[in-house]
Amino acid sequence: MKPDNPLLKILACPLDKGPLILDESGGALYNPRLRRRYPIVDGIPQLLPSSGVQAVEEGPAVENEHDVSAGLSDSAGRDRA
Repeated sequence: MKPDNPLLKILACPLDKGPLILDESGGALYNPRLRRRYPIVDGIPQLLPSSGVQAVEEGPAVENEHDVSAGLSDSAGRDRA
């Protein structure tokens, strides 16, 4: 998968539904919040929860512009009221 692929803007982690980022090799999508990597096999991201593996090393930095998880706690509190 190439870094300019438009799918990267809409793909989400199957566990926390947050954004994923492409690792440097282009062979996996990375969730920095859960430190999980999802492999890309033959150009197809494997986004089943069981496909993810816990990352041992540090992943790439997260760009805040695509991180939608920041506003979740605020909206969740209002829904419970």
